[in-house]
Amino acid sequence: MKISVITAVYNSEATVGEAIASVAAQTYPDVEHLVVEGKSKDGSLAAIERAGHDRMRLISEPDEGIYDALNKGVRNATGDVVGFIHSDDFLAHDGVLARIAAAFADPAVEAVFSDLVYVSQADTSRVIRHWSTGAFHPRRLKYGWMPAHPTLYLRREVYERFGTYDKNMRIAADYDFILRYFSQATGKSVYIPEVLYKMRVGGVSNRNWAKIRQKMEEDMLAIRRNRLGGLHTLAFKNLSKVGQFLVRPQRS
Repeated sequence: MKISVITAVYNSEATVGEAIASVAAQTYPDVEHLVVEGKSKDGSLAAIERAGHDRMRLISEPDEGIYDALNKGVRNATGDVVGFIHSDDFLAHDGVLARIAAAFADPAVEAVFSDLVYVSQADTSRVIRHWSTGAFHPRRLKYGWMPAHPTLYLRREVYERFGTYDKNMRIAADYDFILRYFSQATGKSVYIPEVLYKMRVGGVSNRNWAKIRQKMEEDMLAIRRNRLGGLHTLAFKNLSKVGQFLVRPQRS
């Protein structure tokens, strides 16, 4: 089973090398790493080339934003399973993809996801938030449930059936896709109750009040578009984040 991992990069010179290195270190042998670089204005391309490994393929050309880049990666992926690692983040250890591949050994499984921690920009060993997803059940969608998108691995055929990300959305196309898929999914999903992914705090959706407002508006559009509730769904989705902070900061 080949796993395709996609990394969209734009102006991530300081962190993209660590993201790439975490894929290069994976013990699982059949990996394709697609790095989609959008003609950054900093030294990202040079950083990618320095960190490059023999399982990596680079696409460097202008794009229309992160979701356009992710769609480009999905279109070029040749793996049986597709997942993502953002250029500011990294896989939690060198056995992550082996753990995911084991979950996909059951041919009835088409989605696998896990837990995620947000870590400090300055000290990535310090955990700020812990996103514990929990298992999927259809009724949970109306109460704001979603798996942490970077932990979600899907069989490539899922994208062929359900389409890719709406690039007209700037922040919440991942939530829109998750609602589209999980509201119609017929295959099995597997929740791995382990931290397999580490994300630096400070993502675009939480950068300032304008971005937070845009995120909420796009979330609401996704909820209505997929007919999965209303304002209460958005409220539960946002309230669920409170519990992610109710852990003592720890060394990971």
